[in-house]
Amino acid sequence: MADDVRTADRTDHPTATGAADHAWRDADRPVAERARALLAALTREEKVALLHQHAPAVDRVGLAAFRTGAEVLHGVAWLGRATCFPQPVGLAATWDADLVERVGAVVGTELRAKHAADPTVSLNVWAPVVNPLRHPAWGRNEEGFSSDPHVTAWLAGAYARGLRGDHPVYWRTVPTLKHFLAYNNETDRAVTSSGLPPRVLREHELPAFRGPVEAGVVGAVMPSYNLVNGRPNHVARELLDELRSWTDLPLLVVSDAAAPGNLVTFERYFDDHVASHAAMVRAGVDSFTDNDADARPTVERVTAALDAGLLDEADVDRAVLRQLELRIRTGELDPDRDPWVVRPDAIDLPAHRALAREAVARSVVVLENDGVLPLVPGARVAVVGPHADRVLHDWYSGTPPYLTGLGTALADRLGTDRVAVADGADRVVLTSSTTGGDVRPLADGTLVADGEGGDGTLVDVVDWGHGLLTLRGVQADRLWSGVGWVLRADATRVGGWVAQESFRAHRHDDGTWSLQHVGSGRWVRVQHDEAGTLVAEAQGPGSAERFAVRVVRSGAAEVARVAADADVVVVTAGNDPHLHGRETEDRPDLELPAAQRALWRAAAGANPRTVLLVVSSYPYVLPPETDAASAVVWTSHGGQELGPGLTDVLVGDVEPTGRLAQWWPADAAQAGNLLEYDVVGARTTDWWCPTPPRYGLGHGLTYGAVRYVAALASPAAHDVTGLDPARGPGGAPAAGEPAVEVRVTVANDGPRTAHELVQVHVDAPEHRLAFPRRLLAHARVALLPGASADVVLRVPVRELATWDVTRDRWVVEPGTYVLGAGPSATTLPLRTSVEVTGPAVPPRVLVGRAVRAADADARAGLVLTDRTRDAGDAVQVPRGRGRGHVVLRTCATAGATTITAEVARTRPGAASVTVRDDVTGRLLARVDVPEGGGRYDWATVTAPFAGPSADVVDLRVELEGPARLATVRLG
Repeated sequence: MADDVRTADRTDHPTATGAADHAWRDADRPVAERARALLAALTREEKVALLHQHAPAVDRVGLAAFRTGAEVLHGVAWLGRATCFPQPVGLAATWDADLVERVGAVVGTELRAKHAADPTVSLNVWAPVVNPLRHPAWGRNEEGFSSDPHVTAWLAGAYARGLRGDHPVYWRTVPTLKHFLAYNNETDRAVTSSGLPPRVLREHELPAFRGPVEAGVVGAVMPSYNLVNGRPNHVARELLDELRSWTDLPLLVVSDAAAPGNLVTFERYFDDHVASHAAMVRAGVDSFTDNDADARPTVERVTAALDAGLLDEADVDRAVLRQLELRIRTGELDPDRDPWVVRPDAIDLPAHRALAREAVARSVVVLENDGVLPLVPGARVAVVGPHADRVLHDWYSGTPPYLTGLGTALADRLGTDRVAVADGADRVVLTSSTTGGDVRPLADGTLVADGEGGDGTLVDVVDWGHGLLTLRGVQADRLWSGVGWVLRADATRVGGWVAQESFRAHRHDDGTWSLQHVGSGRWVRVQHDEAGTLVAEAQGPGSAERFAVRVVRSGAAEVARVAADADVVVVTAGNDPHLHGRETEDRPDLELPAAQRALWRAAAGANPRTVLLVVSSYPYVLPPETDAASAVVWTSHGGQELGPGLTDVLVGDVEPTGRLAQWWPADAAQAGNLLEYDVVGARTTDWWCPTPPRYGLGHGLTYGAVRYVAALASPAAHDVTGLDPARGPGGAPAAGEPAVEVRVTVANDGPRTAHELVQVHVDAPEHRLAFPRRLLAHARVALLPGASADVVLRVPVRELATWDVTRDRWVVEPGTYVLGAGPSATTLPLRTSVEVTGPAVPPRVLVGRAVRAADADARAGLVLTDRTRDAGDAVQVPRGRGRGHVVLRTCATAGATTITAEVARTRPGAASVTVRDDVTGRLLARVDVPEGGGRYDWATVTAPFAGPSADVVDLRVELEGPARLATVRLG
């Protein structure tokens, strides 16, 4: 059939004869012109085929087979050996855009090397992730950069710039921003709706995406699985249009894997796939990542949508044109001009290794230090805990060429006689109650229960919290795994989409254990063969094997022993990136695992000179017993050079320059509800949380002694009359725009050169809105011992803007803005202020103007939802609740005698909308929602409006029953 189609094309299509102008082959023409010419040369069938992730070749026009998507989160993943850098949350801790860009360039180069070896490797890369790290329980926290959207935009943009390269025409790779939009939960991620009031959307969510898009360093965007305000992101046309309005470059929108099918199967937003696919293309999705490599369902559904009139061919053309432009920019049609071509062996080069080590060292954050760090020469050091000498991987880590742990690196630096390592695992022998034999691995790793002691029967058990265990055979140094039905000790690390290397133990009253293989959910039993093979097939602990457990070595006791013999103890704690927090799984809590706390107590009880080193993908709420730590240090999972990079900082060869790009809450309550995205209303994140965190944004210590001497803002007064901060906060300062210059004087009173990240944060305690206490500017300065310096930071006045929901615009409101200077958001020893004068925000106009209920100033008991499937927001009473309300503050109501509301309903039953004076509670109006109709059948109802006692009042609009409300208007 495919051959028949191509034969027809050669005779029927106007450009197939070769007589037409093949302008797309002319590399001297503008890229957009070439793409349009190439589009014109394609048949409808060929264009539709290009909409799937796996697009076929169109040989007659020079298009090779193409696919979207290569994973390069912090190194090339899933394509074999490649340099592995720190996780993005670690790269962000460098606060060094130049370094992050250099990392991106190396990753892009290695992806190019993979492409040179296998041209089917896509040059469309799926990174960076720019979702602000709103909640530390998010399973994918490691993939993001910062809790601050502007810091995210800055650093993710730098990574994307490295991936893209700096050629004006040709791109090294085409970076893709993930995941648009408001995606910070794995729990029910394909069906949850993130409620974004306008302020949260504009101030907190969009800036992280806008920065890289405006900078022109990304060529694609991936929508997220979730819904926003009741509408799936894959059909959120208004949001995608907003995104594309920030750039003149084409933005290819690629769906997340299997997301097109979710619109029908899980979200049930559409009744059939033809309608859903049509809606996606109309909304601006250009490539369908669905059904793996099988493009047939996508092609059939889009074709059916065209035939049914749900799509025009122009809709398809727009999608294909964006893809063609980006493919031309990768040099696909001009291999002789492509400046980014490299050999297949441009991987794991010496410079790449050196950069990996530099990135780790620069990302290490010293959180607390009483002087124990840097380690003094000649010190005897004990390194204990689960990360003492192991380097762990995450799902997107790739395959590093080597791994060097902390214990090994410290021994290389200090001498093997100065370093002792104890991982804190309990070493046990498990004896089968059925066979009487000890569990041991055969030569191929198969676990059997016929052992009679010896090293082959020793198993190290690590407790990662909440009963989740890994079991590692000591002799072969291999984890137990249940990839197949038969258990084997054959894994080097925990890994896979469904981790197969974790277990749970049911402890019976007699002290025996039954083991559950978590990946399959089955329990372990011993077969009745001669060797007693272990298999995962029992349905519960009652039918599972019982193993007697003989503890050969207590992990806590071993930690205490080596700690007692050391001058300094480094206690490692943290997570395995495949357990308790990863894609598909949010964290169960924010606490350090109980077993790790026990190791800390064992070490600290034996030696008070104890350093807590957290190696993790996310922040923890640290327990009270760690308050006695001599130092606290954090690093992300840093990849192949984790040990050497950490060592460089701990021994003082490299000054600690890492600073937190994500706040660490003091308690779990500060983080709030994982599924609550209204960070303004809920007063969560460090911008709005009313109580101080454990560690604020930007926190981190130097080995120097930096003192903040003075801060001065100039000019200290600004009149914003006539100022139009259309861009709002973020982005590069424009020439000539009004700005405040903040001059901060800092001095180094210590004996070492200090590297300080000088920061300026803003607060406006008397602002009429809940004002975000956020970072305005920052700069690095290196101070020699005894030296001082003036650091000048320029802050555009528009950085003080908030989103005015009454007029849909940014506005800098008059008042006093307090600028704090210091080393972190919570340590601001110097303060100065700026007085802003100008017009105040006027009362909200309702008379003769329809006001969206979603633009309310406050909301309680209602959820934000979709007005129609295509566009618009509304509010409604959620199922399970009887009523709720929104508040519209400072409304001008003079002369109003009627109120008109656009209403609908979610189901049958009595439903009403009532309007009251929010201060006095006086009833002003009431309308009933008409019976009949569905959620998108909007009705306009009008009722008398009893004027309040004042011309400007706060209105409370109450919904009861299955009511939906889009707008209200006074007349």
